[in-house]
Amino acid sequence: MVRPVPETINFPEEEKKILQLWEDLDAFQECLKQSKSRPRYTFYDGPPFATGLPHYGHILAGTIKDIVTRFAHQSGFHVERRFGWDCHGLPVEYEIDKTLNITSPEDVQKMGIAQYNAECRKIVMRYSKEWELTVKRLGRWIDFKNDYKTLYPWFMESVWWVFKQLFDKGFIYRSVKVMPFSVACHTPLSNFEANQNYKDVDDPAVIVSFPLTDEPTVALIAWTTTPWTLPSNLSICVNPAHTYIRVKGHNPVLLSPPPNMDRGYVSPLSVCLSNGAFRVLCDEYVTEESGTGVVHQAPYFGADDFRVCLENGIIQKDSTPICPVDSSGCFTSEVSDFVGMYVKDADKHIMKLLKERGRLVHSGTYRHNYPFCWRSDTPLIYKAVPSWFVQVKHMVDKLLKCNSQTHWVPDFVGEKRFGNWLRDAHDWAISRNRYWGTPIPLWVSEDFEEVVCVGSLQELEELTGSRVTDMHRESVDHLTIPSRCGKGPLRRVPDVLDCWFESGSMPYAQAHYPFTSHRDFEDSFPADFIAEGIDQTRGWFVGRTFKRYVVIMVFCSDGQKMSKRKKNYPDPLYVVNTYGADALRLYLINSPVVRADNLRFKEESVRDVLKDVFLPWYNAYRFFVQNVQRWEQVMPCCTCIQNGLWIISFMQSLIKYFKTEMAGYRLYTIVPRLVKFVDLLTNWYVRTNRGRLKTSGMDCHHTLETLCGVLLSLCRLMAPFTPFITEVMFQTLRHYLAPSCLPDKDSRSIHYLMLPESREYQIDEQIEQAVARMQSIIELGRVIRDRKTIPIRYPLKEVVVIVESDEAQRDVLILQKYILEELNVHTVTATADKSAYGVTLRAEPNFAVLGQRLKGSFKSVMAAIRNLKNPELENFSKTGSITVEGHLLGVDDLRLIHTMGQGQGNNGKYEAHSDGQVLVLLNVATDQAMETEGVAREVINRIQKLRKKAELLPTDEITVYFEALPIDGYLHSVIQEREALITNAINARLQRYPPPEKCQLDLRVPCELQFALIVLSSLTFILCIMCCHGNEGTVLLKNAFDQKLLGITRLLHETARVFGLRGRNLRLFLDSTKTEELTEPMIQSSLNGKTLYLAVV
Repeated sequence: MVRPVPETINFPEEEKKILQLWEDLDAFQECLKQSKSRPRYTFYDGPPFATGLPHYGHILAGTIKDIVTRFAHQSGFHVERRFGWDCHGLPVEYEIDKTLNITSPEDVQKMGIAQYNAECRKIVMRYSKEWELTVKRLGRWIDFKNDYKTLYPWFMESVWWVFKQLFDKGFIYRSVKVMPFSVACHTPLSNFEANQNYKDVDDPAVIVSFPLTDEPTVALIAWTTTPWTLPSNLSICVNPAHTYIRVKGHNPVLLSPPPNMDRGYVSPLSVCLSNGAFRVLCDEYVTEESGTGVVHQAPYFGADDFRVCLENGIIQKDSTPICPVDSSGCFTSEVSDFVGMYVKDADKHIMKLLKERGRLVHSGTYRHNYPFCWRSDTPLIYKAVPSWFVQVKHMVDKLLKCNSQTHWVPDFVGEKRFGNWLRDAHDWAISRNRYWGTPIPLWVSEDFEEVVCVGSLQELEELTGSRVTDMHRESVDHLTIPSRCGKGPLRRVPDVLDCWFESGSMPYAQAHYPFTSHRDFEDSFPADFIAEGIDQTRGWFVGRTFKRYVVIMVFCSDGQKMSKRKKNYPDPLYVVNTYGADALRLYLINSPVVRADNLRFKEESVRDVLKDVFLPWYNAYRFFVQNVQRWEQVMPCCTCIQNGLWIISFMQSLIKYFKTEMAGYRLYTIVPRLVKFVDLLTNWYVRTNRGRLKTSGMDCHHTLETLCGVLLSLCRLMAPFTPFITEVMFQTLRHYLAPSCLPDKDSRSIHYLMLPESREYQIDEQIEQAVARMQSIIELGRVIRDRKTIPIRYPLKEVVVIVESDEAQRDVLILQKYILEELNVHTVTATADKSAYGVTLRAEPNFAVLGQRLKGSFKSVMAAIRNLKNPELENFSKTGSITVEGHLLGVDDLRLIHTMGQGQGNNGKYEAHSDGQVLVLLNVATDQAMETEGVAREVINRIQKLRKKAELLPTDEITVYFEALPIDGYLHSVIQEREALITNAINARLQRYPPPEKCQLDLRVPCELQFALIVLSSLTFILCIMCCHGNEGTVLLKNAFDQKLLGITRLLHETARVFGLRGRNLRLFLDSTKTEELTEPMIQSSLNGKTLYLAVV
């Protein structure tokens, strides 16, 4: 026998049980064994750093990867899933620099690269155990044992091989370029890294004069927000297309600038010398939008400055950079006035010096968007450094073609953001002046004329005569290669590769291609799928390594990007252990972030997923199990029973929709459809079939059979999205299923089963439309009841449904049984004749919209709208547009309201409501018989509530004893008159109080409207309802299972729970004067026929 399903569920605790089940089954590995012979589905797992704990961005990416790979497995593919770890780069080095107080490359040299890298190696897996715990707790199935790490020698060897392929094709070159430079990390960054962290900052803004050498009384004035670059000034630039004027007002005369441009000037601070420097140059990059139209140029601190000076011969391509700023962002000895000072700190001192020299025309501040280092969060500078590059511009067309062959979700990211970036792609700076990373495998002569690229460990051994087992700098920097040109020993360049180069090489390196797994790799390349953050779109572009890319980005609730460094998000494990992993998964997958929009993570939204999805779903499952346990038999597969046709149709439509959307990787469309279906299942199918399930005939059996089939299909369908709750339900459902329902050989876990196939022959769009219309009718009727404050328990005579087509009227009558039950009306009338009920339309204008748009015509149009006739408005309701006073108005401009006139069927007794497709008229007039029935239903409601408070199951047999006071009063007569209705509804006997002597009375509690007695007789619960004055309360004095009586302490606790008085000091008495207090011995003796009185002290 399957264990009973509890009334309530603790989702996190149930998930922990499922984790243990999967571990006992070794479920993930078993799935891989079962699918070994199937076609392969490949995905690449972009590796995280283990130097910090996972946040919701990682969790969402992992959830998407898990859903897609589970879906692929359950669609008939073999899906290898390996976890990867990013171990190199700035995130690791920055942590070490902070810990060891390393502030410059000299500090590393003193320490030694070997020791520095040893410290890095210690922390790269700092939080690996926490990562594994979190990933597994979230239900993600991925192999941690067969992982890859970017520090593994075999991984780094494949990175060398990729680099050599590019080198051999002539795509690698060395050049001096102005690049974003992190002074905190002492290294250049790529352009896309620089674009990751922009902030609004206030910088100094100065206007400086540059007197002309041939006309000293005339000066050009230039504007800059980087005064610290003025010591490196070599030229100034103007736009030849602009018109400049002389401004005369004081001595000297200010000029911006003269018509003949090629003139010399006196630099205000420059300490740099270069042939042909200090000239006025022309270029169209100078704009009018800000500044003076004159730009001061320091060619080694600005990309345009560098280009213009190079084109005009002020600097040479191969000349040594004139760059008096070191890697820490401090001035070198060339700038003697400020040597050792950080350039940003020097700004104010430079401005002071300019003022002393009479060159400062104006000073102020300027707020603008400025790049910061994505790792250290410090301002970047732009600085010329020798770097190694990969040529990209020549292959832009090929890259765009590869991009067009990739399926992006959402598609606009690939077309616009990534596509636009590719069209304007710059050559990629891949070298970093760092230590912990994959060394660039280039050995060069001192003059860089001879260059040898090494592509493997074997090649390195052949060229150097040394075998190494590790490939980091401390293991290869000392190795030399003999020159073939007599240039002495070739030494390795000191740089390491950008860690994004490792990311781009990952498809090859994780398989140690081409050194091992040659055939397996080529059979599975490129990958079918990846899912990464939107900030990573520009790091995986080397070739077409993937077919589909799902893009994501998560923000915290205040709109900031989630950051391990800032710790600006709630602990994921707290959220999981509070609400469950399934709830978090479903919340994230339904968020705007999966459409590449921003998500502001809110914990309360995860809680809403429980309320809106999981609790209703669980209640439908619990309802099924509790009812099927009365049968205790195996359920065959569901068949097309007339009563269940519509829910089966909706289920098959959901399966079809699910597979279509998943084929397009639109995961974000699944949850809204799921929520809609769960509502349909619980609030419509289950609720409307409760009556059938109280019977014991074939109608009940067929209803259970249909519900079982729907629950099983829903669990199989949603298993990739919500692996825990579907497993919980399946572990119970599978015991009620015939073998034919589970065609898969191994059914110990739902994740061993394939996804259900959509049986399109069971999809009936007409019946789905009819049910949707029925729902609208019922919801409109409920609105009318709420508007008139008529409770649903009080019956009404009639609902009139006005629809246009004969087919719609026929559908209403076919489903009228549900309408009768749900609206509690006696008759349903379907018609297209509005006039018979005096229904007409009137229009109300949308004042906010029309007032702003019409302005002066507003009043006349308003008057005309109110005078529109019914035929005109009927036509408007069909077409959606109408012309009033020459203005075309649409559905957003007018609100149609149904009004009730005096038609032949209406004497003021109908209330109307419409959703634009259906008009519902509810007869709200009541009579004595209907009021009597309403009171009887109130009695039913009170009994059922007491039943629930007593924690009785629907299958528990009860007898109800009642006494209504006064004995000849209205309530007593209603119960007598409607006894059949009440007993049929509660499925129990209704007898007069008191109970017979054989029933031991355990407790009697006074109530305001009624009070309840619970009596235990053998294994039968007897529920007694007393009607008088007092609060409603139910207490079970004797335990139903072990027959033990409650003690006085427990009795007081239960009494406080029933009356909502927890935390209050309570006492129980045997008399109304509260003089005889209840004691422990009294509980042991019979309390039959006694009333207990509660006092709050």
